[in-house]
Amino acid sequence: MTLFQVDAFTDQPFTGNPAAVCVLEAFPDDRRMQQVALEMNLSETAFLVPRDDVGSYDLRWFTPATEVDLCGHATLASAHVLWDTGQAPADAPLTFHTRSGLLHARPYDGGIAMDFPAEPATKAPTPDALPRALGAEPVYVGSNRMDYLVRLSSEAAVRDLTPDLHLLASIDTRGVIVTASSDTSASDFVSRFFGPRVGVPEDPVTGSAHCCLGPYWQRELGKDALVGRQVSARGGTIRVQMRGDRVDLIGTAVTVLKAELLV
Repeated sequence: MTLFQVDAFTDQPFTGNPAAVCVLEAFPDDRRMQQVALEMNLSETAFLVPRDDVGSYDLRWFTPATEVDLCGHATLASAHVLWDTGQAPADAPLTFHTRSGLLHARPYDGGIAMDFPAEPATKAPTPDALPRALGAEPVYVGSNRMDYLVRLSSEAAVRDLTPDLHLLASIDTRGVIVTASSDTSASDFVSRFFGPRVGVPEDPVTGSAHCCLGPYWQRELGKDALVGRQVSARGGTIRVQMRGDRVDLIGTAVTVLKAELLV
């Protein structure tokens, strides 16, 4: 089993969000994939199996703790590996069959554009534990099928968060997206993502969260083309293009490691 480690949503190694990518002839059993994801100990490990159609793959994502329905940065990393290693025709569009339906990736403007479903949040009651877990008072709380979306009063409030991850893990959700408008013209909004319940204390750069952030900030700012900056310690940038009920997530990636699993 050959594994690649890729830093996604960045053009510099050791920044962005690392994901492991493994291309196989067939999926091993679920326990085996979960063991490999735990061994890699990254927020996501992607497993791909080619279909008969050129450029078409089955794709599954695992955190160290569980399989998830949608992951942006590991999809970006997968497309990057397939093109970079010649396992898929250079610059040809890719189609991924996933638990969230068909996802597409294509070269775009020096990077990779991924066609994802929009996952808008609707206003939701604030879970009792949420303000205490974050140590901050929300301006807005919404939710979609995966996550809570929490808006805070300022970029500084987002950057300064030191959440109680144990308490945050008690909330029944995949993760908590925390966001605010940006202080600079380089981006439209900032965010952080916490998913301790699924084995991801803080995710460095979260593509799937931008499927929710895109619709929210489109509505707030009246813009279809947006730039999000995830202000984790590693940091990363995602360009977002809204297209009705779909979202283009645009970014770059860098391969930093190739490994052979010996057991």
